[in-house]
Amino acid sequence: MRKKTVVLVPAFNESKRIGKTVAALKRIPLIDEIIVIDDGSRDDTGLEAQKAGASVIRTGRNLGKGGALNLALRGLDYDVLLLVDGDLADAAIEAKKLLQPVLRGEADMTIADFPEPCLKGGFGLVKKFARLGIKRYTGRVVSEPLCGQRALTREIVERVREFDPGFGVEVGLTIDAIRSGFKVVEIPTTMSHAETGRDIGGFVHRGRQFYHVLRSVLSRLPAWPGR
Repeated sequence: MRKKTVVLVPAFNESKRIGKTVAALKRIPLIDEIIVIDDGSRDDTGLEAQKAGASVIRTGRNLGKGGALNLALRGLDYDVLLLVDGDLADAAIEAKKLLQPVLRGEADMTIADFPEPCLKGGFGLVKKFARLGIKRYTGRVVSEPLCGQRALTREIVERVREFDPGFGVEVGLTIDAIRSGFKVVEIPTTMSHAETGRDIGGFVHRGRQFYHVLRSVLSRLPAWPGR
C-alpha cells in the first residue's frame, strides 16, 4: 500500500521565495500534499503559496516554527511527513533525496546535509552547541543539527507528541528520535537557502535561535548522562 506523504512548510515573511519553493516541491511525484503554514507573515507569503498550488494554513499571529508545525499537525492524515523551510526556492527539489530512504523503510528520519554556505553568516556557535547537546544525550555526532529539511515517519511524530517551541524543533526532534531507537540518517544534498549575514538582523536571528536551542536542551536535563 502506497504511503501518503505530506509536506509542511512553515513560513514567515517569505513571499519572495515561497512560490518557487512550492513549485519545486510539486515536481516531486512522491509528494501527495503540500501545506504552507503562513506564520503571521506581514507580507504576501500565504497568497504566493496559494498561487503556486499549496494549501495554506494561516496562524493569524506568529507562533514560531514549532508552534506553527504543531498547529498544522492537528488532525492531519499522513504516513510520512516532510519538513521543508520556505526559503529553499528551486533547491526544494532536493527533498526527494530525503523521502526515498524513509519510504523504502531504510530510515525512520532523514536530515539534509547541506554543502558549505557561500556566505559565512556567524561563528557557528549555535550549531556547535546544538551538536554538543545531541551528542551528550545520544552519543551521536550530527553534522547538521539545526537543519529544518527532514523526512520522518508518523511513528516518530506520535512518539514525540509535540514539537519543541520556536527554533528548538530540530534539536529536540533529533534527540528524542535517536533516544527512542529510531534510525536517523543524514543525506548529502546540494540544498541552499537564504543566508543571514553578519549584520544586526543576522545576529538577532541567531540569538533567538540559540535561546530556543538552549531551552530544548535544558528541558531534557534530567536525562543528561551522569545525572
